Amino acid sequence: MTALTTASRSPNVDSKILSKVIKYCKKHVQTNPKPANSGAAADAKSSTSTADAAPAEDLKSFDAEFVKVDQATIFDLILAANYLNIKGLLDLTCQTVADMIKDKTPEKIRKIFNIKNDFTPEEKAEIRKENQWAFE
Repeated sequence: MTALTTASRSPNVDSKILSKVIKYCKKHVQTNPKPANSGAAADAKSSTSTADAAPAEDLKSFDAEFVKVDQATIFDLILAANYLNIKGLLDLTCQTVADMIKDKTPEKIRKIFNIKNDFTPEEKAEIRKENQWAFE
């Protein structure tokens, strides 16, 4: 039984997300086919190194467009990639979320992800005191 067969029978991945996962996998398989044997792979690699640049750029473009979705879809894709053990998709979607919070203040991150600040003023002061180095 394949991961996609398992996903199609699982409540963990809905059909909308599964179709996106399949689209991602098809594109990556078409762009990065596995060679039949390692000897042929070495020969092919040396003769097609410049030809590989175009598909790599195409794949980067595809990935950039693929993750231009709403937050809920990104989070569902992360869960599906983890559940289905698709490392490339998991890395891509996690990096997308990391980029969303990069260089943001805690307040901006809370706003982006709609997170309520439930620290009391005393707790905030204690955290600031314990982590003073981060505020310098």
